[in-house]
Amino acid sequence: MLEGWEWIIIGVVAIVIIMWGPAKIPEFAKALGRAKGEFSKAQKEFTDAATTTEKAPATQTAVRSKDEVLLSTAKDLGISTEGKTKEQLSEEISTKAKTLSA
Repeated sequence: MLEGWEWIIIGVVAIVIIMWGPAKIPEFAKALGRAKGEFSKAQKEFTDAATTTEKAPATQTAVRSKDEVLLSTAKDLGISTEGKTKEQLSEEISTKAKTLSA
């Protein structure tokens, strides 16, 4: 015996046939097939890109966090970083940059 989902699918197919006629069903199926193909292609490209990123550690090390950039900038400017918050370091960096540019 048919369950609830089967009746829903049969009803949708019947509505499609009534609304667009039997001639449009192959076009609809072809469009669905193309959409599925494009989705599969995009999914494969995404998976390949993710795999490539995992294999290339050089690109991962090139990306630094904001904290690392802040600490590196402070050290480059000769600012002591021990016991200071991010906000304190940011203020000292901006003050040092203003004095260097003047």
